[in-house]
Amino acid sequence: MSENNVASFPQGNMDNDATQDVGGVAGKRLNAFLERIERLEEEKAALAEDVKEIYGEAKAVGFDAKIMRKLIRLRKMDGDKRREEDELLELYKAAIGMV
Repeated sequence: MSENNVASFPQGNMDNDATQDVGGVAGKRLNAFLERIERLEEEKAALAEDVKEIYGEAKAVGFDAKIMRKLIRLRKMDGDKRREEDELLELYKAAIGMV
């Protein structure tokens, strides 16, 4: 996994001792949420880089990444939804003379 594209979030002067409740906003609680989100964003960026590397490996051995992405999308779909989409696609293609 490459560390080059991992998102980093500047922490600035936001140490926990500086947080306070202001105008009904619980500073420490808000800061905890923000830190959790930042950690997850970093993990998401790292995972995206891993996925990119896998597509690169597949491309290197001759697979088409664009088609693989379509297959991933289709595999996520419910079978009925996929059949409905296929039928509509065929209907639309016939309507414009592509069949």
